[in-house]
Amino acid sequence: MSSSPVTTIAEIGKHEGQAVTIRGWLYNLRESGKLLFPQFRDGSGIIQGVVPKNAVPPEVFDAIKTLTQESSVIVEGKVRADKRAHGGYELDVANVHVVQRVPESSPYPITPKEHGTDFLMEHRHLWVRSQRQAAILRVRAEIVKAARDFFDERGFTLTDPPIITPAACEGTSTLFPVDYFDEQAFLTQSGQLYVEATAMALGKVYSFGPTFRAEKSKTRRHLTEFWMVEPEVAYADLDDVMELAEGLITF
Repeated sequence: MSSSPVTTIAEIGKHEGQAVTIRGWLYNLRESGKLLFPQFRDGSGIIQGVVPKNAVPPEVFDAIKTLTQESSVIVEGKVRADKRAHGGYELDVANVHVVQRVPESSPYPITPKEHGTDFLMEHRHLWVRSQRQAAILRVRAEIVKAARDFFDERGFTLTDPPIITPAACEGTSTLFPVDYFDEQAFLTQSGQLYVEATAMALGKVYSFGPTFRAEKSKTRRHLTEFWMVEPEVAYADLDDVMELAEGLITF
């Protein structure tokens, strides 16, 4: 591979007309006569490559032609604007380095067909590569950032209560017990007790972390593990709490 600059697909437009290197995975591959149209993804986006057989060495053409879905590749090519393309750009591929090729005997298991929940959860580490799951993770990240920004901009201090705790904040029937050096302990149901105490020191505080409830999760209303944001404000009355909650929801 040459020394063309490494970029992400999200920033590919900054390099129009230039040779670049992309590190990612094969998302899809389409063939039309002596043309190959591989699609590459790198976590930031998807771009289509164009590979004419007479424009690249035979070994490069053959390497791309035999790629399998989600094979790991480092691709070099020239960025070209195309309004018809996904994202507005295509990559005229010049070279490819196959870091790892997914074998046909053990292909990427997530396909467009319907899969059961058990199957998808067993392959969760691969399922997150799909567009829908990746989008959900990005949306979640934006929500988490927005919640933190809301409280930070209003003078709250983030505090992190312990995950392992000796006491129950909610019902004692929904606790996950933990073997803690022969002491009785549980996975936290809430950071409430710790955050309330911290509010007496800092005035306005919040926690944002994992909580655990020993309830059956196969319903629309229960999760055994989830993340919860919990603010506490010293001397706040009901009107203050309502104003804070409404402000967070509309932020």
